[in-house]
Amino acid sequence: MDSVKIRRLTGEDVLLLQEIGRKTFAETFSSNNSKENMEKYLEEGFSLSKLQGEIDDPNAEFYFAMQDNNIIGYLKLNIGQSQTEIKNDNALEIERIYVLKEFQGQNIGQQLFEKALEQAYAQKVDFIWLGVWEENKRAIQFYTKNGFIAFDKHIFKLGDEEQTDIMMKLKL
Repeated sequence: MDSVKIRRLTGEDVLLLQEIGRKTFAETFSSNNSKENMEKYLEEGFSLSKLQGEIDDPNAEFYFAMQDNNIIGYLKLNIGQSQTEIKNDNALEIERIYVLKEFQGQNIGQQLFEKALEQAYAQKVDFIWLGVWEENKRAIQFYTKNGFIAFDKHIFKLGDEEQTDIMMKLKL
């Protein structure tokens, strides 16, 4: 098995992003949400037009984690006005870190996080922040292990259900 390579997405990667995005989101959240809410979110949240707009946004960056030429995870970062909540020029948002279930526990998420950290230092921001579903204990544990602390909460809408995300921050 080859080592993991992290590569930035281009506009031509939108179909690949849609595939990995839908698959990892479904793997992560299907067991805790209704089929109807999942289908609605996967259709709207991962539509080709929405994803293409996100890839084309100069204040957003996507990265694939690749192993043996297969996409096994991805990362989405936002700065400036592209951040979903905090619109702080001295901050970087990790909007998504997802890894296929079969590759979890193999340090892939950590490598994606380290890419985010590298980009945060390159952008000279003061802190990294993110929102994580309060029921996603594995992700909360991962971010806590990496030095993030909870500082607020916000609502995330999945279909017709409102869910609470814990907002976490890492000062650099």
